[in-house]
Order: sequence, then structure tokens, then C-alpha cells
Amino acid sequence: MNDDKEIASDNTNSQGSGGEVRQKALQEELRSLIDVVGPGPLVDLLLERAFELGATDIHFDPRVDGLHVRLRVDGILHGILQLKPGMTSQVISRLKLMAGMDITERRVAQDGHISNAVLKGQRDIRVGGGPTLHGERLVLRLMPNAREYTSLDQLGLDPAQAESVRTYIQAPYGMILSVGPVGSGKSTTMYSCLELLNNPGKSLITIEDPVERRMEGVNQIQVDQKIDFNFAEALRGVLRQDPDVIMVGEIRDPETAHIAVRAGLTGIRVLSTLHANETAATIDVFRDFGIPPMFIADSVNCVISQRLLRKVCSNSSEDYHPDAAACQFLGIDPNEGESVTLKRGIPADCNFHTGYMGRTGVFEVLPVDSEIRDAIIQNKSSRELHKLAAERGMMSLEKAAKQKVLSGETTIEELHRVLVFAA
Repeated sequence: MNDDKEIASDNTNSQGSGGEVRQKALQEELRSLIDVVGPGPLVDLLLERAFELGATDIHFDPRVDGLHVRLRVDGILHGILQLKPGMTSQVISRLKLMAGMDITERRVAQDGHISNAVLKGQRDIRVGGGPTLHGERLVLRLMPNAREYTSLDQLGLDPAQAESVRTYIQAPYGMILSVGPVGSGKSTTMYSCLELLNNPGKSLITIEDPVERRMEGVNQIQVDQKIDFNFAEALRGVLRQDPDVIMVGEIRDPETAHIAVRAGLTGIRVLSTLHANETAATIDVFRDFGIPPMFIADSVNCVISQRLLRKVCSNSSEDYHPDAAACQFLGIDPNEGESVTLKRGIPADCNFHTGYMGRTGVFEVLPVDSEIRDAIIQNKSSRELHKLAAERGMMSLEKAAKQKVLSGETTIEELHRVLVFAA
């Protein structure tokens, strides 16, 4: 389910001002230790600082000139450190040992796990690695803080969108789907929905790959492809365990899709994620999976499409008035441009010299009401479905993003970067 480069409220406390460790300070700190300490303390410090910075991933990329270390913060990779070629194998071996991987095997891809016990109570880390032309490469995925949940109101949903989602979450059965590309915050949204349903009177079960957040009161299952325990196999077993709510990490194949749809039709609430560009395109994905239109229409209650946009840095920004081109794009009368104030970030140490700090979600929520249901049964195209939903008041991703620009949360440049079709 791993999306989560995907935390919609990535502006954690560690990304504020006031003496926080930022890019330049971290670079200087690590460089000062390279020649003094071994790979163990260096790796430990790097992991500790990555958590403090709110990073979601750490990349260890071997190249001709040594090992390049990069952190992904707010969805963007930043170069932090370059180690000499002689240190590459030491650092990689240290990480593989911590992750329980075979340090003698360098020819095939491997997966590993660094537990929070090893990390002195910090969050778990998932490790993936494999051979490259210049040696082994490792990517560390820093799992979300299990004690910190993001409510629907904090995700970035428009109030009307949040109310619509809450309504469909409380439906007695059926599916709620979160769709979008990798790293768009789908998993965080599904966890937020699951938290709203989490009470002792219900049987809640998740099927994940991997389990990203540990939730009190929820039975969480991790699939294991090595023993052919996949989403479909796990879902079959869960359906025999009297569930009220099932969260499926990701619907990846026709078999899982068919089982999930049947579950949604038989009195179970199903939450899941799917890779689709926008809400209406989800219906096409289900059609491609071979699910009859009647079953799609009767099982899917709501589809949420989303993206993550970087937020203007609150510690280093400036106001400005949009020019004529910006006014036209935002739907503003150019003659009124001087009365409209937008914000843009100023590159500084506190924001990795990007002008941005933290992220917010933008959403498109498609409720499958009677008219949309009829259109699905009639095999209307995704474009026709999207048009019908827009006519019925659905806010598009582009419109939601423009509202964030107008409110000063993000910029036109960031909107274009993430929503290329909006350009």
C-alpha cells in the first residue's frame, strides 16, 4: 500500500523554524563525522536526522565517484552527502545487517525491515535493495508515526468534500476507494477513514503490504508474496472471519477486485486504494478487471482522487499580485489583479532552498449516486461520467488546486508541476 511519500499533512512539527536541523546543517554535521567515526554511528545519526526532518525516504545510490545519499522531503529528493567509494560497501553492509538482509548476497533484489526496537523507539523502516552497475543500491522507506493520525479535516479536503466522504463512510456496506499515482497520499486517506470507523462494536481488519501504521483495536494482516500469501488469498480468508470493515491496501489485480466487489455487495464496508488518474477513470479500471457494470454500480459508494501539493513556506514567503496570464489561468478578471494577493516562498535554509515546507492534499470526490449509478450501468465512458459528476457539483482536482493557490497555501508553479493537465 505503499504510497506514502504520501502523508497529506507532511508539515510535522520537525519542519518548523527555531533551531531545527536543516539541509546545510545536516550536511556539515555528517561531513564532520565521516573521517572521525565508523559507518555505524554515521548511519545511526543519518537515520535520526531523517526522522527529525520529516523525510519519507532515504536513497543510497552507488556511483563511480562514491555513494550518494539523498533524502526525500515533501516529495522531492535532496542531495545530503557523498561518501568516498571505499566507504560504500561498509555503509551498505551496515544497513543490510540492521535490516536482517543477507549481506553476502549482492546479485539479486532483497527486502528488509529495521524495527523500531533497533531504532530506539523511532518508527519502523522498510528497506529495498538490489544490484546496479556500480554496486548495491538501497532505498529506505521511513514508515509513518503510528501514534499520529491525520483527520479528514487535516488532509486538505474542502468542507463539502469532507462531509460527503463522512456520509459514505457511514453507509452500511459498499466500497470507498482512494485513487491516484504513487505518493499521492492514498494510504493516509484510507487510514483516516478507517479511524472514523474504529470502535469496539465493529470487527475491523486490514490487509496491507506492508503494514504502515499500527492501529489499536484493528486486526492487521501483512501479505507475503514469498509464500504466495497475496491480497486475494488474504481477502478470501478474512471474509470467513466475520468482518464489518475491511481495508485492502491496494487492488492490484482482477482476482482481488472481484473478491472486494463481492464483499462490498454482501454487507461489508470495504476501503481500498487503486492506481487511476482520476475518479471516473476508476470505473474503467474495474471494467478492465472484468467486473460487470451492475456489480460496479452497486458496490462502489464513493471514489476519492487525490494529489499532494507542496505548501508555501510559512517562515520564508512573500505576497505578490498575479499578472494577466496568472489571472486568466485562475479565472480572475485581469482588471482586478491588483486587488488579489497570492503567496510564494522564498528559498532559504529552513525550506531546503525550495520555498516550500510541508504538503497538503487536493481532492476530487465522486459520490456514486443514482444518476452516476445509472450511467455506469449504461456503460458510459469515463469522460461522460466525469462530465455528469461535474454537472452535479463535483469539484475537480484542478479547481481544488486553484482554490489552494488563491488562499495562499500553494503556488501556480506547484499546481503545474503536479497537475500537468491543468496547464
